[in-house]
Amino acid sequence: MSAEANAAPATAWSPLRLDVFRALFLAATISNIGTWMHEVGAAWLMTSLTTSPLLVALLGTASSLPLFLFALPAGAIGDLVDKRKYLLFTQTWMTVVAGVLGVVTLFGWMTPWLLLSLTSALGIGVAMNQPVWQAIVPEIVPREELAKAITLSGVSLNLARAIGPAVAGLILAATSPGVVFLLNAASFVAVVFVLYRWERIPTDSGLPAEHAGSAVRAGLRYLRHAPDFQAVLMRTGLFVVSASAVWALLPLVGRQSLGLDSLGYGLLVGALGTGAVLMAMALPRVRARLSVDQLVWIATAAFALVAFTLAFVHVAPLVYLAMALAGAAWISTMSSFNVAAQLTSASWVRSRALAAYSIAFQGGLALGSALWGTVASRFGIGTALAIAGVGLLVGLAVSRGYPLTGREDRDLSPSMHWPQPLLVPEARPSDGPVLVVIEYFVSPENAVPFLDAVHEMERVRRRDGGMEWSVYQDAADHTRYVETFLAESWTEHLRQHHRVTMADREIERRIRSFCIEGRPGRVLHLLHVRPPEKKPT
Repeated sequence: MSAEANAAPATAWSPLRLDVFRALFLAATISNIGTWMHEVGAAWLMTSLTTSPLLVALLGTASSLPLFLFALPAGAIGDLVDKRKYLLFTQTWMTVVAGVLGVVTLFGWMTPWLLLSLTSALGIGVAMNQPVWQAIVPEIVPREELAKAITLSGVSLNLARAIGPAVAGLILAATSPGVVFLLNAASFVAVVFVLYRWERIPTDSGLPAEHAGSAVRAGLRYLRHAPDFQAVLMRTGLFVVSASAVWALLPLVGRQSLGLDSLGYGLLVGALGTGAVLMAMALPRVRARLSVDQLVWIATAAFALVAFTLAFVHVAPLVYLAMALAGAAWISTMSSFNVAAQLTSASWVRSRALAAYSIAFQGGLALGSALWGTVASRFGIGTALAIAGVGLLVGLAVSRGYPLTGREDRDLSPSMHWPQPLLVPEARPSDGPVLVVIEYFVSPENAVPFLDAVHEMERVRRRDGGMEWSVYQDAADHTRYVETFLAESWTEHLRQHHRVTMADREIERRIRSFCIEGRPGRVLHLLHVRPPEKKPT
């Protein structure tokens, strides 16, 4: 980046000064437009192939179900391999599938079940791509620009949501869905080209690669012992389940409550995108004045107001204004949750953590859509939206127990401060289990704060793969304490050396501050010994 770019004042568009981010942003915007074109083309094609409501509804299932099945394994693989090469594979996968969709449609070979199968294959590509795509953002933008970069990604999606369907409609009127699918395939080529040109510096721990199964288990273990990330998932779910009512019922509001034609409904969706883009430009200034919790609380309350407006107001201009407010509130909350998810996940597990975030987000949308559709069919559209608005306000009250402010300030970058153990003879990678013993000498007056601090390490040890953690006091010397935990193997313990973060190091420093000066404790590594094999007599 040039000196002029460094000296330029920060704005909502600052990340676009970074060459790699700008190229990926433009390519992703083109690809997002193609994706929304595909959504319209696939739906239109299915309704022309069959009149079965079930098959039409299954199109959405075929698109979204792969995320629940493949996102976490994809995140695990993305953390184990070069992310650039992995994304080249997923983008090429989607290019090929979209191209096959186009060719099969143009030659008239398409059937409803073939369309469902190919849509599912495309959904698998999206599920494999999404968590790793999100995980590369912290690699290409500095930490202070991360919130703006994620907000710009939201702008890209909203622009595509406004442009893609309109372009698809024009193409469908002039040609066929096959052309739409081929253009979607071409849109992926832009991303492939940028990824191919990206000179990413791969990281290598020097350790044997994890197996995918153990990597998934490590990701789940991390989630179980990462309260900061759990708070992000909880806040996301609380918001999305209720907020999904607006997305699920908006077509019915436009057609039945407001009596809009296709142009009017397009303007309604466009108002939402306009509000999101305008808010994206204002968010840096807003974030400078508000904490993340204050921003999310205000945006959630605004979204509840939108739900109530759609429920009780049937004046089109007012509803258009409400949808602009919805766009502003949506991008404020989603960018805040996404930034929090990025900053509360360590780099070694980030793809897996973001896969879990994607599952929580998409699962909340799917569950909420089914819930509010059922409520609307039984009690009416207005009632469903009103209940959803109440749900958003109730979620605000519940979310006070899961604050986000302060959590994203912890430095989860690798500290790499643990010294390499010296072993004679050298341990083999498969040796183990390994018992790690850490010795402390603490004066009686510091015993209580020491024990409070050392028990904080239990979560850290278990999060990074430690098992059977405990702390003991020497019965013969009350100043001597021993912390112990097991690692599955010698290789797994060496991985723990790479997983310790700067925030964990601060906890260790606090523990050491309560120890007696001049009496440094030892760190022992004990390898499990199996009985020798008996020779046959």
